[in-house]
Amino acid sequence: MDLHLKIWRQKDRQSKGHLVNYDLKELNPHMSFLEMLDILNEKLITEGDEPVEFDHDCREGICGQCGMMINGLAHGPLEHTTTCQLHLRSFKDGETIVIEPFRAAAFPVKKDLKIDRSAFDRIISSGGFVSVITGQAPDATAIAITHETAEEAFDSAACIGCGACVATCKNGSAALFTSAKITHLVLLPQGKEERSKRVLQMVKQMDAEHFGHCSNTEACEVECPQGISVLNIARMNYEYGRALFFKKK
Repeated sequence: MDLHLKIWRQKDRQSKGHLVNYDLKELNPHMSFLEMLDILNEKLITEGDEPVEFDHDCREGICGQCGMMINGLAHGPLEHTTTCQLHLRSFKDGETIVIEPFRAAAFPVKKDLKIDRSAFDRIISSGGFVSVITGQAPDATAIAITHETAEEAFDSAACIGCGACVATCKNGSAALFTSAKITHLVLLPQGKEERSKRVLQMVKQMDAEHFGHCSNTEACEVECPQGISVLNIARMNYEYGRALFFKKK
């Protein structure tokens, strides 16, 4: 199959970026989207041009590094799919594909499709620690927790921190990401000891990183490759209110 690509090229944070046209022919429709970019970069290097910078690591939908806007959609047209899991068979022969980096004030473009997600790292770091007893591993049944609670915590912990929620939100909000990290810890016994301090610090850091506020459009859940629920945001708001209440007392 043949594809016409319009890819965002930007030298660095200070430079002004623009879309550049590329044509690729005789592509295998079963190859992944990132493999297609690899082929483009091999072609550019062979021709003496600079390759397109883009983030990737595991290429298994786990690390969250490969996020980019594809025809205006975070990670492309398929639901619950990361960019690295997307294949060319999802597009039509001869189609024009516009590829841009995630856009958000807190995600500055480093180069081309590569963005700086370190704001997420600082939010997680601000959450501090969990209280656990070190030493010999405890028996699996030593900590009382129901199967339902464990599953709910895992659903929140499934967030891979790709940033699609931020990129697709009209306000550039990190509420879904932050709330998922808060929720999966507060549901488990190990995370309850610091629950109040954690939520206050993480929300404070989220605001300090210049993410926007949530206005409940729920676009974040729609575009999230892991299907993280917006109910996490409701829990974060509850935990934040609870923490403020006990702080005043």
